[in-house]
Amino acid sequence: MVGTRPLFIKGGRIVDPSQGLDLVGDLLLQEGRVAYVGAPLDTAPDAEVLDASGLIVSPGFIDLHCHLREPGFEHKETIATGTLAAARGGFTTVCCMPNTEPAIDSAVVVDFIQRKAAAEGVVRVLVIGAVTRGRLGKELADLGELADAGVIAVSDDGSPVANAALMKSALLYMKPYGLPVIDHCEDPVLSRGGVMNEGAVSSRLGLRGVPAAAEENMVARNIQLAELTGGWVHLAHLSTAGSVAMVRAAKERGLPITAEVMPHHLTLTDAWALGRQGEGDVNDPLTATAYDTTTKVNPPLRSSTDIDALVEGLRDGVIDIVATDHAPHAAVDKEVTYDEAAFGISNIETALGSLLSLVHAGRIDLQTLVQRMTAAPATLLGRAGQGLGSLKTGSVGDVVIFNAEAPWEVDPAAFVSRGKNSPLRGVTLKGRVFATVFNGSVAYQEGA
Repeated sequence: MVGTRPLFIKGGRIVDPSQGLDLVGDLLLQEGRVAYVGAPLDTAPDAEVLDASGLIVSPGFIDLHCHLREPGFEHKETIATGTLAAARGGFTTVCCMPNTEPAIDSAVVVDFIQRKAAAEGVVRVLVIGAVTRGRLGKELADLGELADAGVIAVSDDGSPVANAALMKSALLYMKPYGLPVIDHCEDPVLSRGGVMNEGAVSSRLGLRGVPAAAEENMVARNIQLAELTGGWVHLAHLSTAGSVAMVRAAKERGLPITAEVMPHHLTLTDAWALGRQGEGDVNDPLTATAYDTTTKVNPPLRSSTDIDALVEGLRDGVIDIVATDHAPHAAVDKEVTYDEAAFGISNIETALGSLLSLVHAGRIDLQTLVQRMTAAPATLLGRAGQGLGSLKTGSVGDVVIFNAEAPWEVDPAAFVSRGKNSPLRGVTLKGRVFATVFNGSVAYQEGA
């Protein structure tokens, strides 16, 4: 829905990396578009006013990897609840993954999601189709049909395209459409039965680990296939230092590779599975909070060395974007043993606060972080991202206003997402969304 009344956002610190803007000024939105951005205006007649004094004003965040669960798993999330959660997190565009039931492997399912999002969504929903029928890894889906239906990429999501011949065919097929094949990089033989990172913590807990090589083997294969075909591979949720090094080398060679990283892989280590929020030593006595299933995610939380490499890769552009991999689950999926628990973290409402911890620690600057969440994903979206990720005059009126200094305690019970599965329960984050504007209209405002 396009805002019909002008919206005047006054007195904020406008941060727009697409234009190199970082100034205190005003923003005027009219008919769903940016009509003015710059030095303070005297007045904006007949406009709704949002006072952004002391707050950051940036383009709306874009999430290239989230799970809305509909159709098929509405007990975990719906398009309505997932997009409202996105708005609370500052996201104005979300790209939903195809691990639904049925999988998004046909134009019929794409059309269902598009219609549902138009009717019930609070923010923009773009669709990612499946690479193979049913995400079973046996035969390609009708990729041309999916591209014509408007998908922005194809992926089998948490099911890696293990068959190299299928992956090669998918890359060749999608190349004329200019769309990426997004791959969950996991060697299923090396990872089989693993539930967390292979290392000292998994040994301490007696849980089967997933070695870094399980990801890195598939990253290496995908880089080779990108070089062979010239097809665009987008590497989902990188988690290891070795993966970052390989992507760096591939980009130096000019290969068509892009990559993403998630807030939890940038800020949490595998030690969080001990139930002490990353504190203490692996040899400390285990307590009743050990085996915290909210930390179980795929790929798993890794080591502090991996985090250092991921942050460096994000900072210098080897990793193109931050996405969330928002993966909401019902309580029954998590309140079981660690081995039985579902993989995934509900994090679209905490992503900003988590990521700003890197800014507050001086590990990445605010302009770079905002760029990786706005202009960079808009560029990867190509035609679907035109007018997004920027506050340039004439751009789409998608805006997030946030307080980078505001402390708040995470209470998953207060999430609007149906997924309350967050390891950040009780953690104080610094940085919170004040308002999210979609197409020129307020989609979320704190306290409203």
